[in-house]
Amino acid sequence: MRVITFLLLVLIVILGISFAVLNAEPVTINYYIGQHKMPLSMALVLVFALGVVLGLLVGLSLYVKVKCKQRCLKKRLEHAEQEITNLRAIPIKDNH
Repeated sequence: MRVITFLLLVLIVILGISFAVLNAEPVTINYYIGQHKMPLSMALVLVFALGVVLGLLVGLSLYVKVKCKQRCLKKRLEHAEQEITNLRAIPIKDNH
């Protein structure tokens, strides 16, 4: 399994290097306060990395929200189970 992972990693690196060589033309990135020249491949990699980081942040926020909801539901379940245990312990009175 490690060999397959290593070969896949080498393949990705080779594809990345060939992509960078094929897209080495400089492009101008215009900001609101200035501009910057960089190779097209670097601009694409930076935008991709920014997308990954933003996606991870959104995913992390959703994960934290779900974990908080899970903790709340777990506390409610424990309370309900304790209440059921207490109700089972009360003797039944018959008025006949």
